[in-house]
Amino acid sequence: MTAVAATLSLAVACAVTAAAPPAAADSAVSVSVDAAQQLAVIPSTGVGVNEAVYDPHMNSSDIPGLLSGAGMGAVRYPGGSYADGYHWQTNTEQGGGYVAPNTDFDAFMGTVRAAGAQPIITANYGSGTPQEAAAWVQYANVTKGYGVKYWEIGNEVYGNGEYGATWETDTHSSHSATTYANNLLQYVSAMKAVDPSIKIGVVLTTPGFWPDGIVGPGDSMDWNHTVLSIAGSKIDYVIVHTYPDSTSEADLLGKPQALIPGIAGSVHALINQYAGTNAPNVGIAVTEANATSYRDTAPNGLFAPDEYLTWMENGAFTTDWWALHNGSSCSGLTTVDGATDYNDYGMLASSSCEPPQDTPFPAYYGTQMITKLGSPGDTLVKAASSSSLLSAHAVRRADGDVDVMLINKDPNNTATVSLSYAGFTPSSGTPTVYSYLENAHSIGSAQSGSATTQTVPAYGITVVQMHPTSASCRVVYNKNEWNGGVVGSVTITNTSGSQVNGWDLGFNFAGDTNVTKFWSATVSQSGPSVNAGNVSYDAAIAPGGSVQWGFQATWSSSDADPSAFWFNGAACSIG
Repeated sequence: MTAVAATLSLAVACAVTAAAPPAAADSAVSVSVDAAQQLAVIPSTGVGVNEAVYDPHMNSSDIPGLLSGAGMGAVRYPGGSYADGYHWQTNTEQGGGYVAPNTDFDAFMGTVRAAGAQPIITANYGSGTPQEAAAWVQYANVTKGYGVKYWEIGNEVYGNGEYGATWETDTHSSHSATTYANNLLQYVSAMKAVDPSIKIGVVLTTPGFWPDGIVGPGDSMDWNHTVLSIAGSKIDYVIVHTYPDSTSEADLLGKPQALIPGIAGSVHALINQYAGTNAPNVGIAVTEANATSYRDTAPNGLFAPDEYLTWMENGAFTTDWWALHNGSSCSGLTTVDGATDYNDYGMLASSSCEPPQDTPFPAYYGTQMITKLGSPGDTLVKAASSSSLLSAHAVRRADGDVDVMLINKDPNNTATVSLSYAGFTPSSGTPTVYSYLENAHSIGSAQSGSATTQTVPAYGITVVQMHPTSASCRVVYNKNEWNGGVVGSVTITNTSGSQVNGWDLGFNFAGDTNVTKFWSATVSQSGPSVNAGNVSYDAAIAPGGSVQWGFQATWSSSDADPSAFWFNGAACSIG
């Protein structure tokens, strides 16, 4: 994001005045949840946000609570294009840009630590040096012991004039992708000499968006292929930004499903092409994301959680909203769906024409709904909707519960949703349901509907929290361990009164155990989350009968036992 002054003069983009909607009606939607088909484990940094040194409120006393309340596990600093002119030791911006009081690195770290989040630091590539960045790592992780893990080298460096646009500061004599990649290697070397445990990210252009595919002067390939061909084996993650344009509210709300799988697939292909044996360890960071229209109104409240969750499902370890505060020019305001759009990219109010300082906008509440769906370490599983007007996301929690988020993108009609399940059997009790409704200023909760039928109001978000049926199984987990290795056996007993024909056992390792071999089951693992299924000869388990399967695994810091197991969606007793 290009930052000028306090970034308060952003133009109106695509905001429209909505006509009064017709009377609400019902639409029928089917949603299927496959709790055994895991997509990703929710990262601790999965939900993030940007803060900037020109924001005088970035470290106000209420900010840690607002960050933690929305589940913000990552906070990016020092702020978009400012980063390529920002000198951390003097807390100044090289071009004379405004830096607010009490926004230096230590003040920022106080806020981040109080919120229980992790920082993502953008080192100054545009006007800085590898030595300046290495000194920042030294101060952060050696002198102060902050343990800052994630560092990115530069912001949107491709905006340095290489392709004609010049919003990004870059004082290097050459602005080519080749120059950036070779300089990046110097940053990696200098910074990791101070702390080898840090993770360093490289700036890519977003596949399918300008200037992707353009070959700049002095390069033989476009930016992404050039940079990764030089540095792909040396970096820990790649960085893209997403600000989808839209022609209407409906167009915006379809963007997560329409764009993210394709962008993520292209990025994964680039990593696999150039990172060599390191490819499985290279992550994806979306360090800026937002919509370019309807920013402070209901559509963005629906777009935000859909964007975050779809990126996580497609392999991103962080998506960082631009921004916590951004500000408004207070001109050209419009009305969208009965609410004022201030043309403010921030999640919280911060301008004179807006509600009181730090009042949340809908994108904040939509993001906060993710905390009702799942927590870091829980597993995102497959959920499919029969309608493009309703998005569905599902999480299998570590204790065996399954939660489902339903996002109704229809501005006029209530959705009556029929839910079905595979790999999970919900209890017959009335579930707890959290709701965020159009233009609301809080999240509500109630016991309502059932595990198989829910009603989602127009432009509403609902999270349904469900427990599994009572235990009909018992699991005995045994292991023989040595330093760095373990062989385990898992015995499953059918304690129900009927035969099981086909089974699936899910659990999460409490430590960093990684399965390398297995027998008498088919096993898949994503992070700590493991799923084991029957093979042909042990699919049937008679009442009171048992099956046993085994595995071999490695571990580094801990091979602690799992604390919960679920069998065909039902929680099991242990021991």
